[in-house]
Amino acid sequence: MASMRDIQRRKVSVQSTEQITKAMKLVATVKLQKARARAEKAKPYFNNMYETVQVMLSRSGNIDHKYLKPGESSKKAVIVITANRGLAGGYNNNITKLLTKDADFSADGTVTYIVGKKGKETLSRYGYEVKADYSEAVNEPIYRDAMEISEQVLKDLEAGEFGEVYIAYTEFKNTVSHNPTMLKILPVSKDEEKELSKEEKLTLMNYEPGEEEALELIIPKYVSSIIYGALIEAVASENGARMAAMDSATSNADEMISKLSLMYNRARQSSITQELTEIIAGAEAIS
Repeated sequence: MASMRDIQRRKVSVQSTEQITKAMKLVATVKLQKARARAEKAKPYFNNMYETVQVMLSRSGNIDHKYLKPGESSKKAVIVITANRGLAGGYNNNITKLLTKDADFSADGTVTYIVGKKGKETLSRYGYEVKADYSEAVNEPIYRDAMEISEQVLKDLEAGEFGEVYIAYTEFKNTVSHNPTMLKILPVSKDEEKELSKEEKLTLMNYEPGEEEALELIIPKYVSSIIYGALIEAVASENGARMAAMDSATSNADEMISKLSLMYNRARQSSITQELTEIIAGAEAIS
């Protein structure tokens, strides 16, 4: 049995840890409130942008455009959004597993654009090529960050460095529900187009001034909007996951402190009993 001193030292250590986890939970809660409001406002635009572009391209017929057909390269590009910090449960690992556990995204056939230091550390360890690092963007995402990532990805796509573009992020459902998601951005294939009615299929999309000029403006904005929406949802999910993790850690610390207090009291009682036994035995020996 551990000594009273050892038990007390461990109890003090756990109490210090509990204070830290409580503080981190409060910080995460405050950040979550702000991030959740942004995510809820951005989500309708995020979803409508994706669905609108899908429908538009479905009604466009066979358009020969560089952004709408698979490139010659068999490689895939993935924009990976994780966090710069840990202590958020399985938040970061759940995203990296979308690549490392999927045979379609092998290390030698995938190029990554990283947002978040934790994702970079893990994927680099698995041998994935990190084409660019935008980790600072996840701290306070703004639309300009999404535009920079979009411009670089589209530039590399045009250069033939890969043939498809995906984004891996955590979809924010609510405070306690966050879903790791792999979303294909480009190209839009026939199998992934939104199902249309017969009448809708007969109504083709008209472009003014022309298909090429219109898509040169629409597609970059579409990609930027998807990336920005994913960044906003990822930040809300990260803070929700960290709040839940710190709440669980605080509860575990409380439970451990209770057990250590009980152990300390038992050790103290045992020590007192032993001292009384020794005193009585000594008194009897004298008499």
